[in-house]
This record gives sequence, structure tokens and C-alpha cells, in this order.
Amino acid sequence: MRRSWRSGCAVAAGVLAVVAMPATAHATPASGVSAVVLAQQTVGGKDYILREITLQPGGSTGWHYHDGTLYAYVRQGTLTHSDHTCATDGTYAAGTAFVEPSGPGRVHIGRNLGTTPVVLDVLYVDPAGSPLSEDAPNPGCPFR
Repeated sequence: MRRSWRSGCAVAAGVLAVVAMPATAHATPASGVSAVVLAQQTVGGKDYILREITLQPGGSTGWHYHDGTLYAYVRQGTLTHSDHTCATDGTYAAGTAFVEPSGPGRVHIGRNLGTTPVVLDVLYVDPAGSPLSEDAPNPGCPFR
């Protein structure tokens, strides 16, 4: 079987394109995190889910974002919250509350840099059927 020069170039170009593709970015999994659903209700096309989340010392949520809005209250410990620019956009101690807006442009991570567990009461207000969070790759920060 005889191949033409043109078909050989096409095959070579295809191989080069595959080899030159950037590596796929991988999500960063949570570590040292446990959660319990306390209540769940769907009303008017929205899921309202209340969870108790515990981050052990050294634990993190992994990089992620939410399809809906998240409302959190810190019951114990101190949560360090960082955004996609690697900046700490909040340090939340026991007795404080914070909000995480929705959307893939709001990638963030929560970390427990302290020596005691962080305990959060979290209310998710999501479009019905949405996951609680969407995994995201580390945006290039020196921590995870």
C-alpha cells in the first residue's frame, strides 16, 4: 500500500497536536473533612440543604465552587478562606458568618490552619438537583 506525502503529513500533524496538548488539570480533593446533612427541602426549584461540616487541623475543602449560594456560620475553630488569586479573602473565627457566591468564576478553598477542628453550620441554596459543590483544579496556588 502506497501512502501519499500529504496523508503522511496529516498523520504527523495529528500526532504532534495530541503530544503538544497541555496536561489535563485535575481537581484537588478535600482532606480531613466530614459532613452530616441536618435538613433538606426543595421549594420553588431550589434545594435548601443544611449541613454540619467539620475540618480537622490541616484539613481542606479542596478547590471548588458552588452552583448556588452558600451561607456558613463558624461554630468552632478558625477557617482560612482563599480565592482563585491565592489571596486569603477571609479568616473566619468561631461566632462569625460568611457567604460564598455562586459560579465557576468564584473558585475557592477553605483550610484549617489551626490546631482544633473547625465546625461549620452551612446552608446551601442551590438550583434543584445541583451538586453541593463542583470540583476545580488548583489555580496555581502554592497550597492545597
